[in-house]
Amino acid sequence: MPTAILIDGGFLLRRFRACYPGKDSTSPQVVAKTVFELALGHLEEKSHRHDLYRIFFYDCPPLQKLAHFPITRKSVNFAKTPQAIFRLALHDELRKLRKVALRLGHLMDNSEWKLKEGRLKQLLGGTLQFDALQDGDFEYVAAQKGVDMRIGLDIASLCFKKQVDQIVLVAGDSDFVPAAKLARREGTDFILDPMWHPVHPSLHEHVDGVRSTCPNPAVGKGLASQ
Repeated sequence: MPTAILIDGGFLLRRFRACYPGKDSTSPQVVAKTVFELALGHLEEKSHRHDLYRIFFYDCPPLQKLAHFPITRKSVNFAKTPQAIFRLALHDELRKLRKVALRLGHLMDNSEWKLKEGRLKQLLGGTLQFDALQDGDFEYVAAQKGVDMRIGLDIASLCFKKQVDQIVLVAGDSDFVPAAKLARREGTDFILDPMWHPVHPSLHEHVDGVRSTCPNPAVGKGLASQ
């Protein structure tokens, strides 16, 4: 039976520059091709080659709204930002790839400006005065909804329908643990790919293996690898 590759898109994009410093992280074509190659890398093992069931990529459409900066009150159209244009183009590129299914959640409507963590510490510590704050000291926070739920539902469906015998999840947090437990109870081999990001030792007991196929950014820095 084949292998399903499930990718948390937000996590992968945050890790992309660290793992692929030589690739253009602003090119939707390059990122989409790299996502595909990363997934296919999990099909090759020393003594066995897995068949691919499908690659699932989970993400949210970018913000498509108008807002005003908190200090200058200048308007900003998030639909025209480089980040939004890139995200939409990336989704289009992924839709063109064979065996890739795009699963989209949504962003919460009650998004708001929040002071960046570093600036907040300076403000609380007295090294930054309130009247010195600028628009660049803030970030617009929009929480994702529906992504984790879609990942969990797909894992359950794949296991209960016996469509795969292995699931590889590319993610970096522990929200997947209940779904991983379900998969293992159903006899499905569950592999976590954290893209070389450190995972808590306790997570190892909830998966059947931890394996990253992308380049290790710690190589050459004297750091331990997985």
